[in-house]
Amino acid sequence: MPEAWYEIPVFYFSNASSITIGDGAITRPSYTEALDYELEIAAVIGHEGRDIAPEDAESFILGYTIMNDWSARDVQRLEMSVGLGPAKGKDFATSLGSELVTPDALADRATGRPGVYDLTMIARVNGLERSRGNWRDLYWSFGEMIARASQGVTLYPGDVIGSGTVGTGCLLELTRGVGPWLQPGDTVELEIERIGILKNTIAAAS
Repeated sequence: MPEAWYEIPVFYFSNASSITIGDGAITRPSYTEALDYELEIAAVIGHEGRDIAPEDAESFILGYTIMNDWSARDVQRLEMSVGLGPAKGKDFATSLGSELVTPDALADRATGRPGVYDLTMIARVNGLERSRGNWRDLYWSFGEMIARASQGVTLYPGDVIGSGTVGTGCLLELTRGVGPWLQPGDTVELEIERIGILKNTIAAAS
């Protein structure tokens, strides 16, 4: 990772209009040959806040769910080479789980870092496990991410903050960026302990 990544929790804005909730089909965009999944946790903001301190951040979280930040890696690579983006590499689909689990329901698995829990995360493609990690291994806590996102900016109820991909939680990492990538007909299951399973099948663009 670039050195700056270790200095601040860098993030990007995605397309709220392309969010889907729960299981279902995800259409592979016609402009990509490198569709990838991303195994993430999402925090849903429960009430308005601005300039939130890391230690106070979890009190602003309504709950946690599973997030699949679908990515067109070939397009993303081209966009990022310009020093902007990602845009079309990310804006076509984001899947969120249908279960929303409140922080107090996870308290027995807290790690002492705000918004970080000791819970296993798994990704499967066509029933075969491809990725396994743990929420506790996040480099930046949700407390730190929310503090950064709310600096000089108001967060509102319903805003969604994604964790970033857990280690080895995407094909880009597993294959060193060369694929093979997801194809129409493939089924991707993301599972986070105590939060559930999100299952989506890839459909071809019409």
